[in-house]
Amino acid sequence: MGAFIARHPRAVLTTALSVGFVLFASGALFAGVAVGSANAAAPVPTVTATPTPDPRAVPSAIAAPSRLRTCSINALAQDERLTALYGSVINASTGEVLFDRQATVPARTASVLKVLTAAVALSALGPDYRLTTRVVPGSTPGSVVLVGGGDATLSRLAAGQESVYRGAPKLSDLAAQTVAAYAAANPDAPGITEVILDSTYWSSADKWDSSWARSEQTIGYHSEVTALQVDGDRQDPRQMTSPRSTDPVARAGAAFATALAAAGNPAGEPTWSVGSAVSTTVLAQVQSQPVKTLIAQMLPNSDNTLAEMLARVSSRVIGLDGSAASLNQTFTGVLNVYGVPTTGLSIRDGSGLSDLNAVPAQYVAELFVVINGAGQSLELITGALPVAGVSGSLANRFTGANAVARGQVFAKTGWIDTSYSLAGIVRAADGSVLTFAFYAIRDGIGSNAREALDTLTTGVFTCGDNLSNN
Repeated sequence: MGAFIARHPRAVLTTALSVGFVLFASGALFAGVAVGSANAAAPVPTVTATPTPDPRAVPSAIAAPSRLRTCSINALAQDERLTALYGSVINASTGEVLFDRQATVPARTASVLKVLTAAVALSALGPDYRLTTRVVPGSTPGSVVLVGGGDATLSRLAAGQESVYRGAPKLSDLAAQTVAAYAAANPDAPGITEVILDSTYWSSADKWDSSWARSEQTIGYHSEVTALQVDGDRQDPRQMTSPRSTDPVARAGAAFATALAAAGNPAGEPTWSVGSAVSTTVLAQVQSQPVKTLIAQMLPNSDNTLAEMLARVSSRVIGLDGSAASLNQTFTGVLNVYGVPTTGLSIRDGSGLSDLNAVPAQYVAELFVVINGAGQSLELITGALPVAGVSGSLANRFTGANAVARGQVFAKTGWIDTSYSLAGIVRAADGSVLTFAFYAIRDGIGSNAREALDTLTTGVFTCGDNLSNN
Protein backbone atom coordinates (compact mmCIF):
# COMPACT_ATOMS: atom_id res chain seq x y z
CA MET A 1 0.00 0.00 0.00
CA GLY A 2 2.86 2.35 0.94
CA ALA A 3 4.85 1.42 -2.18
CA PHE A 4 1.66 1.97 -4.31
CA ILE A 5 1.08 5.41 -2.79
CA ALA A 6 4.73 6.27 -3.34
CA ARG A 7 4.52 5.27 -6.97
CA HIS A 8 1.10 7.05 -7.64
CA PRO A 9 0.84 10.01 -5.23
CA ARG A 10 -1.29 12.26 -7.59
CA ALA A 11 -3.92 9.62 -8.27
CA VAL A 12 -4.26 8.77 -4.59
CA LEU A 13 -4.73 12.43 -3.66
CA THR A 14 -7.37 12.97 -6.35
CA THR A 15 -9.29 9.93 -5.27
CA ALA A 16 -9.19 10.93 -1.63
CA LEU A 17 -10.52 14.36 -2.38
CA SER A 18 -13.39 12.94 -4.48
CA VAL A 19 -14.40 10.55 -1.75
CA GLY A 20 -14.28 13.34 0.79
CA PHE A 21 -16.53 15.54 -1.34
CA VAL A 22 -19.04 12.71 -1.76
CA LEU A 23 -19.10 12.08 1.96
CA PHE A 24 -19.53 15.79 2.69
CA ALA A 25 -22.41 16.09 0.20
CA SER A 26 -24.13 13.03 1.61
CA GLY A 27 -23.92 14.49 5.09
CA ALA A 28 -25.45 17.72 3.96
CA LEU A 29 -28.21 15.84 2.21
CA PHE A 30 -29.04 13.81 5.32
CA ALA A 31 -28.90 16.95 7.41
CA GLY A 32 -31.47 18.60 5.07
CA VAL A 33 -33.76 15.61 5.32
CA ALA A 34 -33.51 15.82 9.08
CA VAL A 35 -34.37 19.48 9.09
CA GLY A 36 -37.27 18.92 6.70
CA SER A 37 -38.61 16.20 8.92
CA ALA A 38 -38.45 18.48 11.89
CA ASN A 39 -40.57 21.10 10.12
CA ALA A 40 -43.12 18.69 8.62
CA ALA A 41 -45.97 20.06 10.78
CA ALA A 42 -45.70 23.63 9.39
CA PRO A 43 -48.71 24.69 7.20
CA VAL A 44 -48.27 24.52 3.47
CA PRO A 45 -49.21 27.82 1.70
CA THR A 46 -52.47 27.61 -0.28
CA VAL A 47 -52.35 28.85 -3.83
CA THR A 48 -55.61 30.70 -4.80
CA ALA A 49 -56.71 30.19 -8.34
CA THR A 50 -57.46 33.28 -10.43
CA PRO A 51 -61.30 33.72 -10.43
CA THR A 52 -63.08 33.11 -13.67
CA PRO A 53 -65.37 36.04 -14.57
CA ASP A 54 -69.11 35.40 -15.06
CA PRO A 55 -70.04 35.10 -18.69
CA ARG A 56 -71.33 38.35 -20.23
CA ALA A 57 -75.13 38.71 -19.97
CA VAL A 58 -76.93 38.38 -23.26
CA PRO A 59 -80.64 39.00 -23.97
CA SER A 60 -82.85 35.95 -24.19
CA ALA A 61 -84.17 37.30 -27.49
CA ILE A 62 -82.44 39.73 -29.80
CA ALA A 63 -84.53 42.89 -30.20
CA ALA A 64 -85.76 43.60 -33.67
CA PRO A 65 -84.14 46.60 -35.30
CA SER A 66 -86.08 49.83 -34.83
CA ARG A 67 -87.06 51.89 -37.80
CA LEU A 68 -85.03 54.99 -38.58
CA ARG A 69 -87.53 57.83 -38.77
CA THR A 70 -86.48 60.95 -40.63
CA CYS A 71 -89.34 63.48 -40.45
CA SER A 72 -88.77 66.11 -37.74
CA ILE A 73 -91.07 68.71 -36.18
CA ASN A 74 -88.38 69.94 -33.84
CA ALA A 75 -88.15 73.36 -35.51
CA LEU A 76 -91.94 73.77 -35.18
CA ALA A 77 -91.76 72.75 -31.53
CA GLN A 78 -89.25 75.54 -30.89
CA ASP A 79 -91.59 78.25 -32.16
CA GLU A 80 -91.25 81.11 -29.67
CA ARG A 81 -95.04 81.51 -29.59
CA LEU A 82 -95.26 78.17 -27.81
CA THR A 83 -92.75 79.18 -25.11
CA ALA A 84 -92.61 76.19 -22.72
CA LEU A 85 -93.89 73.20 -24.67
CA TYR A 86 -95.05 69.96 -23.09
CA GLY A 87 -95.85 67.39 -25.74
CA SER A 88 -96.32 63.75 -26.63
CA VAL A 89 -97.14 61.92 -29.86
CA ILE A 90 -97.88 58.18 -29.91
CA ASN A 91 -98.57 55.72 -32.72
CA ALA A 92 -102.03 54.48 -31.78
CA SER A 93 -101.49 51.08 -33.43
CA THR A 94 -98.11 50.19 -31.95
CA GLY A 95 -98.00 52.30 -28.80
CA GLU A 96 -94.60 53.71 -29.77
CA VAL A 97 -93.80 57.17 -28.41
CA LEU A 98 -92.69 59.12 -31.48
CA PHE A 99 -92.26 62.55 -29.93
CA ASP A 100 -91.50 63.64 -26.38
CA ARG A 101 -90.98 67.12 -24.98
CA GLN A 102 -91.33 67.13 -21.18
CA ALA A 103 -94.08 64.59 -21.80
CA THR A 104 -94.02 63.00 -18.35
CA VAL A 105 -94.02 66.29 -16.44
CA PRO A 106 -97.44 67.09 -14.91
CA ALA A 107 -98.64 70.46 -16.23
CA ARG A 108 -101.81 72.56 -16.58
CA THR A 109 -104.11 71.28 -19.29
CA ALA A 110 -106.71 74.03 -19.68
CA SER A 111 -109.90 72.61 -21.23
CA VAL A 112 -108.19 69.48 -22.54
CA LEU A 113 -109.10 68.22 -19.06
CA LYS A 114 -112.71 67.91 -20.23
CA VAL A 115 -111.69 64.78 -22.13
CA LEU A 116 -110.79 63.20 -18.80
CA THR A 117 -114.08 64.43 -17.33
CA ALA A 118 -115.99 62.76 -20.16
CA ALA A 119 -114.09 59.50 -19.61
CA VAL A 120 -114.84 59.65 -15.88
CA ALA A 121 -118.56 60.25 -16.50
CA LEU A 122 -118.82 57.38 -18.98
CA SER A 123 -117.27 55.00 -16.46
CA ALA A 124 -118.84 56.27 -13.22
CA LEU A 125 -122.30 57.08 -14.58
CA GLY A 126 -122.59 55.25 -17.89
CA PRO A 127 -123.70 56.68 -21.24
CA ASP A 128 -127.42 56.37 -20.50
CA TYR A 129 -127.44 57.91 -17.02
CA ARG A 130 -129.74 60.94 -16.61
CA LEU A 131 -129.54 63.72 -14.03
CA THR A 132 -132.84 64.16 -12.17
CA THR A 133 -134.56 67.22 -10.70
CA ARG A 134 -137.37 66.38 -8.24
CA VAL A 135 -140.19 68.03 -6.33
CA VAL A 136 -141.18 66.54 -2.96
CA PRO A 137 -143.71 67.63 -0.31
CA GLY A 138 -142.55 70.29 2.13
CA SER A 139 -142.73 69.97 5.90
CA THR A 140 -145.39 72.68 6.27
CA PRO A 141 -148.84 72.96 4.67
CA GLY A 142 -148.80 74.56 1.23
CA SER A 143 -145.07 73.97 0.69
CA VAL A 144 -143.09 71.88 -1.77
CA VAL A 145 -139.34 71.38 -2.15
CA LEU A 146 -137.49 71.73 -5.45
CA VAL A 147 -134.49 69.38 -5.20
CA GLY A 148 -131.56 69.89 -7.55
CA GLY A 149 -129.64 66.90 -8.83
CA GLY A 150 -126.88 68.62 -10.75
CA ASP A 151 -128.76 69.14 -14.01
CA ALA A 152 -127.63 72.54 -15.27
CA THR A 153 -129.53 72.04 -18.54
CA LEU A 154 -133.00 72.32 -16.92
CA SER A 155 -134.58 75.14 -18.92
CA ARG A 156 -136.93 77.95 -18.01
CA LEU A 157 -137.86 78.52 -21.66
CA ALA A 158 -141.41 77.76 -22.73
CA ALA A 159 -142.41 74.54 -24.43
CA GLY A 160 -141.29 74.51 -28.04
CA GLN A 161 -138.34 76.81 -27.38
CA GLU A 162 -134.79 75.50 -27.29
CA SER A 163 -131.91 76.68 -25.12
CA VAL A 164 -128.26 76.05 -25.98
CA TYR A 165 -128.94 72.57 -24.61
CA ARG A 166 -131.27 71.16 -27.24
CA GLY A 167 -133.72 68.61 -25.86
CA ALA A 168 -133.26 69.81 -22.28
CA PRO A 169 -136.05 69.16 -19.74
CA LYS A 170 -138.43 72.05 -19.11
CA LEU A 171 -139.21 73.76 -15.85
CA SER A 172 -142.73 74.22 -17.21
CA ASP A 173 -143.20 70.43 -17.41
CA LEU A 174 -141.97 70.03 -13.85
CA ALA A 175 -144.34 72.77 -12.68
CA ALA A 176 -147.34 71.21 -14.41
CA GLN A 177 -146.64 67.83 -12.86
CA THR A 178 -146.21 69.47 -9.45
CA VAL A 179 -149.50 71.40 -9.55
CA ALA A 180 -151.43 68.30 -10.59
CA ALA A 181 -149.75 66.01 -8.03
CA TYR A 182 -150.16 68.49 -5.19
CA ALA A 183 -153.85 69.01 -5.96
CA ALA A 184 -154.42 65.26 -6.04
CA ALA A 185 -152.69 64.79 -2.68
CA ASN A 186 -154.29 67.87 -1.10
CA PRO A 187 -157.74 68.29 -2.67
CA ASP A 188 -158.93 70.78 -0.04
CA ALA A 189 -155.75 72.93 0.03
CA PRO A 190 -155.68 76.37 -1.60
CA GLY A 191 -152.62 75.42 -3.65
CA ILE A 192 -148.87 75.76 -3.28
CA THR A 193 -147.89 78.84 -1.32
CA GLU A 194 -144.18 78.25 -0.73
CA VAL A 195 -141.26 76.62 -2.56
CA ILE A 196 -138.18 75.45 -0.67
CA LEU A 197 -135.01 75.33 -2.80
CA ASP A 198 -132.74 72.38 -2.01
CA SER A 199 -129.27 72.45 -3.58
CA THR A 200 -127.61 70.23 -0.97
CA TYR A 201 -126.66 67.41 -3.35
CA TRP A 202 -123.24 68.87 -2.59
CA SER A 203 -122.43 71.84 -0.38
CA SER A 204 -123.73 75.10 -1.82
CA ALA A 205 -120.75 76.85 -0.26
CA ASP A 206 -118.45 74.81 -2.49
CA LYS A 207 -119.44 76.59 -5.68
CA TRP A 208 -116.40 78.57 -6.85
CA ASP A 209 -112.74 77.64 -6.84
CA SER A 210 -110.30 80.25 -5.59
CA SER A 211 -108.05 79.65 -8.61
CA TRP A 212 -110.80 80.61 -11.10
CA ALA A 213 -111.03 84.13 -12.49
CA ARG A 214 -114.37 85.77 -11.73
CA SER A 215 -114.34 87.16 -15.26
CA GLU A 216 -115.31 83.66 -16.41
CA GLN A 217 -118.62 84.25 -14.63
CA THR A 218 -119.24 87.87 -15.56
CA ILE A 219 -118.31 87.47 -19.23
CA GLY A 220 -120.41 84.34 -19.40
CA TYR A 221 -118.13 81.33 -19.77
CA HIS A 222 -118.94 79.64 -16.48
CA SER A 223 -121.59 79.55 -13.76
CA GLU A 224 -121.16 78.95 -10.09
CA VAL A 225 -121.27 75.22 -9.40
CA THR A 226 -124.58 74.64 -7.62
CA ALA A 227 -126.64 71.46 -7.83
CA LEU A 228 -129.77 73.48 -8.63
CA GLN A 229 -129.82 75.94 -11.54
CA VAL A 230 -131.50 76.54 -14.87
CA ASP A 231 -129.98 77.03 -18.35
CA GLY A 232 -126.48 76.88 -16.92
CA ASP A 233 -127.48 80.09 -15.12
CA ARG A 234 -127.24 82.06 -18.36
CA GLN A 235 -128.86 85.43 -18.63
CA ASP A 236 -129.86 84.45 -22.18
CA PRO A 237 -130.52 80.71 -22.39
CA ARG A 238 -130.08 80.75 -26.16
CA GLN A 239 -126.50 82.05 -26.11
CA MET A 240 -123.52 79.84 -25.33
CA THR A 241 -121.59 82.78 -23.89
CA SER A 242 -123.91 84.80 -21.68
CA PRO A 243 -123.34 86.52 -18.31
CA ARG A 244 -124.11 84.36 -15.28
CA SER A 245 -125.65 85.50 -12.00
CA THR A 246 -124.19 85.55 -8.51
CA ASP A 247 -127.00 83.30 -7.23
CA PRO A 248 -127.98 80.44 -9.56
CA VAL A 249 -130.23 78.83 -6.94
CA ALA A 250 -132.29 82.01 -6.53
CA ARG A 251 -132.66 82.38 -10.30
CA ALA A 252 -133.96 78.79 -10.49
CA GLY A 253 -136.36 79.36 -7.58
CA ALA A 254 -137.84 82.52 -9.08
CA ALA A 255 -138.28 80.80 -12.43
CA PHE A 256 -140.01 77.80 -10.83
CA ALA A 257 -142.40 80.01 -8.87
CA THR A 258 -143.35 81.75 -12.11
CA ALA A 259 -143.80 78.40 -13.85
CA LEU A 260 -146.10 77.14 -11.07
CA ALA A 261 -148.38 80.14 -11.51
CA ALA A 262 -148.39 79.64 -15.28
CA ALA A 263 -149.27 75.97 -14.75
CA GLY A 264 -152.48 76.96 -12.88
CA ASN A 265 -151.43 76.84 -9.26
CA PRO A 266 -154.57 78.02 -7.38
CA ALA A 267 -152.47 80.17 -5.05
CA GLY A 268 -150.73 81.89 -7.94
CA GLU A 269 -146.99 82.52 -7.70
CA PRO A 270 -145.64 81.17 -4.39
CA THR A 271 -142.82 82.62 -2.34
CA TRP A 272 -139.53 80.78 -2.18
CA SER A 273 -136.67 80.28 0.27
CA VAL A 274 -133.59 78.09 0.63
CA GLY A 275 -133.70 74.91 2.69
CA SER A 276 -133.56 71.15 2.38
CA ALA A 277 -135.99 68.31 1.80
CA VAL A 278 -137.24 65.98 4.51
CA SER A 279 -139.69 63.85 2.56
CA THR A 280 -138.59 61.33 -0.06
CA THR A 281 -142.00 61.11 -1.68
CA VAL A 282 -141.71 62.30 -5.28
CA LEU A 283 -144.49 64.57 -6.51
CA ALA A 284 -142.85 65.35 -9.84
CA GLN A 285 -139.55 64.94 -11.65
CA VAL A 286 -137.82 65.64 -14.95
CA GLN A 287 -134.57 64.23 -16.27
CA SER A 288 -131.74 65.51 -18.37
CA GLN A 289 -130.63 64.11 -21.67
CA PRO A 290 -128.43 61.01 -21.18
CA VAL A 291 -124.76 61.46 -20.33
CA LYS A 292 -123.74 60.57 -23.90
CA THR A 293 -125.74 63.59 -25.12
CA LEU A 294 -124.37 65.86 -22.40
CA ILE A 295 -120.83 64.91 -23.45
CA ALA A 296 -121.73 65.71 -27.05
CA GLN A 297 -122.88 69.13 -25.82
CA MET A 298 -119.90 69.71 -23.53
CA LEU A 299 -116.90 68.88 -25.72
CA PRO A 300 -117.49 70.75 -29.02
CA ASN A 301 -118.04 74.12 -27.36
CA SER A 302 -116.04 73.45 -24.17
CA ASP A 303 -118.96 74.02 -21.81
CA ASN A 304 -117.42 74.60 -18.38
CA THR A 305 -120.65 74.31 -16.42
CA LEU A 306 -121.55 70.91 -17.88
CA ALA A 307 -118.03 69.68 -17.14
CA GLU A 308 -118.24 70.69 -13.50
CA MET A 309 -121.68 69.10 -13.13
CA LEU A 310 -120.58 65.79 -14.64
CA ALA A 311 -117.51 65.73 -12.39
CA ARG A 312 -119.48 66.49 -9.21
CA VAL A 313 -122.28 64.02 -9.98
CA SER A 314 -119.68 61.33 -10.76
CA SER A 315 -118.18 61.95 -7.33
CA ARG A 316 -121.57 61.48 -5.67
CA VAL A 317 -122.48 58.35 -7.60
CA ILE A 318 -119.25 56.54 -6.68
CA GLY A 319 -119.90 57.29 -3.00
CA LEU A 320 -117.99 60.51 -2.38
CA ASP A 321 -119.49 63.87 -1.37
CA GLY A 322 -119.49 65.77 -4.65
CA SER A 323 -117.06 68.36 -3.34
CA ALA A 324 -114.30 69.98 -5.34
CA ALA A 325 -111.84 68.36 -2.95
CA SER A 326 -113.16 64.92 -3.89
CA LEU A 327 -112.42 65.30 -7.59
CA ASN A 328 -108.79 64.22 -7.43
CA GLN A 329 -109.82 60.93 -5.82
CA THR A 330 -112.72 60.60 -8.23
CA PHE A 331 -110.59 61.05 -11.35
CA THR A 332 -107.53 59.06 -10.31
CA GLY A 333 -109.74 56.23 -9.09
CA VAL A 334 -112.25 56.02 -11.94
CA LEU A 335 -109.76 56.57 -14.77
CA ASN A 336 -107.76 53.50 -13.73
CA VAL A 337 -110.41 51.37 -15.42
CA TYR A 338 -108.94 52.38 -18.77
CA GLY A 339 -105.56 50.83 -18.00
CA VAL A 340 -103.45 53.98 -18.21
CA PRO A 341 -101.59 54.64 -14.92
CA THR A 342 -102.80 57.86 -13.30
CA THR A 343 -99.49 58.56 -11.57
CA GLY A 344 -98.76 62.27 -11.55
CA LEU A 345 -102.34 63.47 -12.01
CA SER A 346 -103.53 66.30 -9.78
CA ILE A 347 -107.14 67.32 -10.39
CA ARG A 348 -108.55 70.57 -9.08
CA ASP A 349 -111.76 70.85 -11.13
CA GLY A 350 -113.70 69.21 -13.95
CA SER A 351 -113.47 71.99 -16.52
CA GLY A 352 -109.73 72.65 -16.69
CA LEU A 353 -110.14 76.32 -15.77
CA SER A 354 -107.79 76.04 -12.81
CA ASP A 355 -104.07 76.48 -13.39
CA LEU A 356 -103.59 74.07 -10.48
CA ASN A 357 -104.63 71.06 -12.53
CA ALA A 358 -101.58 68.99 -13.47
CA VAL A 359 -101.61 66.13 -15.98
CA PRO A 360 -98.65 64.80 -18.00
CA ALA A 361 -99.06 65.26 -21.75
CA GLN A 362 -98.06 61.63 -22.22
CA TYR A 363 -100.98 60.53 -20.04
CA VAL A 364 -103.43 62.40 -22.28
CA ALA A 365 -101.86 60.94 -25.43
CA GLU A 366 -102.02 57.43 -23.95
CA LEU A 367 -105.65 57.92 -22.92
CA PHE A 368 -106.43 58.94 -26.49
CA VAL A 369 -104.90 55.65 -27.67
CA VAL A 370 -107.54 53.90 -25.55
CA ILE A 371 -110.28 56.28 -26.77
CA ASN A 372 -109.30 55.66 -30.39
CA GLY A 373 -109.61 51.94 -29.77
CA ALA A 374 -113.22 52.55 -28.69
CA GLY A 375 -114.83 50.10 -26.28
CA GLN A 376 -116.29 51.11 -22.92
CA SER A 377 -118.40 53.68 -24.84
CA LEU A 378 -115.30 55.80 -25.49
CA GLU A 379 -116.25 56.20 -29.14
CA LEU A 380 -118.73 58.77 -27.84
CA ILE A 381 -115.77 61.00 -26.99
CA THR A 382 -114.25 60.65 -30.45
CA GLY A 383 -117.59 61.51 -32.04
CA ALA A 384 -117.93 64.64 -29.90
CA LEU A 385 -114.45 66.07 -30.48
CA PRO A 386 -114.08 69.25 -32.54
CA VAL A 387 -112.75 68.58 -36.05
CA ALA A 388 -110.08 70.77 -37.60
CA GLY A 389 -111.64 73.31 -39.94
CA VAL A 390 -115.04 71.66 -39.63
CA SER A 391 -116.74 71.82 -36.24
CA GLY A 392 -116.80 73.03 -32.66
CA SER A 393 -113.94 75.10 -31.31
CA LEU A 394 -111.75 74.03 -34.27
CA ALA A 395 -114.19 75.14 -36.97
CA ASN A 396 -112.24 78.32 -37.73
CA ARG A 397 -108.74 76.96 -37.21
CA PHE A 398 -106.17 75.16 -39.38
CA THR A 399 -106.09 77.84 -42.04
CA GLY A 400 -103.49 78.73 -44.66
CA ALA A 401 -100.80 76.08 -45.03
CA ASN A 402 -102.35 74.17 -42.13
CA ALA A 403 -105.54 73.59 -44.13
CA VAL A 404 -103.95 70.38 -45.44
CA ALA A 405 -104.87 68.76 -42.10
CA ARG A 406 -108.51 69.91 -42.11
CA GLY A 407 -110.92 67.11 -41.43
CA GLN A 408 -108.10 64.86 -40.20
CA VAL A 409 -107.47 66.25 -36.70
CA PHE A 410 -110.03 65.39 -34.00
CA ALA A 411 -109.02 67.27 -30.89
CA LYS A 412 -110.00 69.16 -27.76
CA THR A 413 -108.85 72.72 -27.48
CA GLY A 414 -107.90 74.51 -24.29
CA TRP A 415 -107.20 78.04 -23.15
CA ILE A 416 -106.66 79.80 -19.85
CA ASP A 417 -104.63 82.94 -19.20
CA THR A 418 -101.41 80.96 -18.79
CA SER A 419 -101.86 78.09 -21.24
CA TYR A 420 -103.05 77.07 -24.69
CA SER A 421 -103.48 73.37 -25.37
CA LEU A 422 -104.59 70.94 -28.04
CA ALA A 423 -104.91 67.17 -27.76
CA GLY A 424 -106.57 64.38 -29.68
CA ILE A 425 -106.26 62.09 -32.68
CA VAL A 426 -104.57 62.66 -36.07
CA ARG A 427 -105.35 60.57 -39.11
CA ALA A 428 -102.03 61.23 -40.80
CA ALA A 429 -101.25 61.66 -44.48
CA ASP A 430 -99.57 58.22 -44.65
CA GLY A 431 -102.65 56.50 -43.22
CA SER A 432 -101.29 56.01 -39.74
CA VAL A 433 -103.28 57.06 -36.67
CA LEU A 434 -101.42 59.09 -34.08
CA THR A 435 -102.56 60.48 -30.75
CA PHE A 436 -101.08 63.64 -29.30
CA ALA A 437 -101.19 66.21 -26.53
CA PHE A 438 -99.53 69.62 -26.66
CA TYR A 439 -99.52 72.29 -23.93
CA ALA A 440 -97.96 75.72 -24.47
CA ILE A 441 -97.48 77.39 -21.08
CA ARG A 442 -96.38 80.84 -20.06
CA ASP A 443 -97.71 83.69 -17.95
CA GLY A 444 -99.36 86.12 -20.33
CA ILE A 445 -99.13 83.75 -23.32
CA GLY A 446 -100.57 85.25 -26.51
CA SER A 447 -103.47 83.98 -28.59
CA ASN A 448 -101.06 83.45 -31.50
CA ALA A 449 -100.03 80.27 -29.67
CA ARG A 450 -103.13 78.67 -31.19
CA GLU A 451 -101.77 79.02 -34.71
CA ALA A 452 -98.41 77.67 -33.57
CA LEU A 453 -100.18 74.63 -32.07
CA ASP A 454 -102.10 74.14 -35.33
CA THR A 455 -98.84 74.27 -37.28
CA LEU A 456 -97.17 71.80 -34.95
CA THR A 457 -100.11 69.43 -35.26
CA THR A 458 -100.09 69.78 -39.05
CA GLY A 459 -96.45 68.72 -38.88
CA VAL A 460 -97.56 65.57 -37.07
CA PHE A 461 -100.17 64.99 -39.81
CA THR A 462 -97.55 65.39 -42.54
CA CYS A 463 -94.89 63.19 -40.92
CA GLY A 464 -97.21 60.39 -39.88
CA ASP A 465 -95.40 57.29 -38.66
CA ASN A 466 -92.13 58.70 -40.03
CA LEU A 467 -92.15 61.26 -37.20
CA SER A 468 -88.76 61.44 -35.50
CA ASN A 469 -88.12 62.59 -31.94
CA ASN A 470 -84.97 64.40 -33.11
